[in-house]
Amino acid sequence: MSGPLPVVPVSILTGFLGAGKTTLLNRLLRDPDLADTAVIINEFGDVSIDHLLVEASSDGVIELSDGCLCCTVRGELVDTLADLVDRMQTGRIKPLRRVVIETTGLADPAPVLQSVLGNPVIAQNFRLDGVVTVVDAVNGLQTIANHVEAAKQVAVADRLVISKAKLANGEQLGALSEQLRELNPRAPIIDGDTDEAARAELFACGLYDPSTKVADVGRWLQDETSAAHHHGDDHDGHDHRHGHHHHHHHDVNRHGSDIRSFSIVHDRPIEPMALEMFIDLLRSAHGEKLLRMKAIVSVTANPERPLVLHGVQSVFHAPERLSAWPDPADRRTRMVLITKGLEEDFVRDLFDAFTGKPAVDRPDAQALADNPLAIPGMTF
Repeated sequence: MSGPLPVVPVSILTGFLGAGKTTLLNRLLRDPDLADTAVIINEFGDVSIDHLLVEASSDGVIELSDGCLCCTVRGELVDTLADLVDRMQTGRIKPLRRVVIETTGLADPAPVLQSVLGNPVIAQNFRLDGVVTVVDAVNGLQTIANHVEAAKQVAVADRLVISKAKLANGEQLGALSEQLRELNPRAPIIDGDTDEAARAELFACGLYDPSTKVADVGRWLQDETSAAHHHGDDHDGHDHRHGHHHHHHHDVNRHGSDIRSFSIVHDRPIEPMALEMFIDLLRSAHGEKLLRMKAIVSVTANPERPLVLHGVQSVFHAPERLSAWPDPADRRTRMVLITKGLEEDFVRDLFDAFTGKPAVDRPDAQALADNPLAIPGMTF
């Protein structure tokens, strides 16, 4: 095929063992809007059977009767994604509109996210769209309490789907919803038995949309704003009464969990070097505790065009500069962080150490205006 391949959004479908991921996936694949979607089954163990529940395959990539594609893992996840690129480039399959990665129920989601974010070749062809986590209504509360992987899967999600709700009573559903909201105050909670959970829109999480990137970033910012209002935070974009920045507190510490979700809001453009040092120190010294981070940042180099950052543990995607702010009336830096064992106050203090003073324009600001950050160790 001629010309460069379009960048393909990647959605992660996760959830603990028995949550109902494959059942949900089969329902989703009936939606015509998910035609030309590759499904990667990231299985655990030497004998793979989960992919057989989706579709039998002899070569790893096949076309289903409804026009979708299914790919079962034959090696490392990165190799599988690279193979998809090769198949598209050589015309063996038509260009994909989306890739869905279904993780094993035992998976810590971070390594899967890192595979999409951290490999330079993969990053040229794929962009992380978001994470959908399936939670069992009957056993979910106990599973989260007993398995840290399940808690992580909930914490990093952009969408939470409750499965088997018809088998649970009202008390179970109420307690589970409360726990999900404490672990993840931003993600919408969706009943897996409804049509809403069986449509392609479930994967439209807001981190990537090639046709409407700015509006798309605005969606996850709106999620963050709603969460702040839910917790009674002051989110007035024109209020500078408290100095140079505001912090929105969404601390979570329930049932012994040390997983926390919180946001940092900064009112003034940030010096690029200060931002680089903050991110580099956070990810290099404490990366294993940083489950996820997404941010829109105003930098002094070109405050009219914000940067979008997205990272998982020590791996960060190359920053992308938007053509304009999603909301022209609100140009503040906003960072959403999900951490495990990393205190919010520590992150705040670290941020303050680099950005606490008003930014001073640098002589080379114009040269940086149209270039992404060059954070040491990041791949671009």
